[in-house]
Amino acid sequence: MLKEYLKENIQFAGQVSTWQQAIRMAAEPMKARGDIKEGYIEAMIQNVLTNGPYIIIMPHLALPHARPETGVNCTGMSFLKLEKPVVFPEEKPVTVIIVLAAKGEDTHLELLAELTDILMDEDKLKQLFAGTRKQEILELMI
Repeated sequence: MLKEYLKENIQFAGQVSTWQQAIRMAAEPMKARGDIKEGYIEAMIQNVLTNGPYIIIMPHLALPHARPETGVNCTGMSFLKLEKPVVFPEEKPVTVIIVLAAKGEDTHLELLAELTDILMDEDKLKQLFAGTRKQEILELMI
């Protein structure tokens, strides 16, 4: 399932100047497809401004998300890998941003379970951070 959601939404970039720009860039493929609206991107940014960098779920990896009612048209995910880390609040460097948009309350649970399997596998995690091509990232997915 994760592979299907990400196959058209994987990007690589050298660097960005702000964490807000990183979230916008990571979410852009989903916005372009109509999966999310601009309001969802703004809500993800506002969540960090309000609550701090809670979206950083492990060193160097952020999982931005917001409430479905802020602009989710359909469930989806997108992936951005940066060559150089961007610094989030509290001086937290991030190189991988995975945007999650869930249409309903429970629709994202299977996606998160698959993502967790990758993040808990030390070899796959290393490959995730080392990947430089779309195919390398897709090969990690179930």
